[in-house]
Amino acid sequence: MIVNGKNVVLQAETSLEEYLSASGYNTGRIAVEKNGVVVPHGSFASETLRDSDTLEIVRFVGGG
Repeated sequence: MIVNGKNVVLQAETSLEEYLSASGYNTGRIAVEKNGVVVPHGSFASETLRDSDTLEIVRFVGGG
């Protein structure tokens, strides 16, 4: 799987929610695109990741 341009090896199929949690992401402050399609926050738990997937994860940063 490719995440933000870097190769990541999955040990097994996992949900997007499990992957994000294990990787230390705050799911309330990110947007995720899987294979070119934005994944709604409500679908993180049901979205299954596979080795062939490409993810782009963007963190929201406040400031001014």
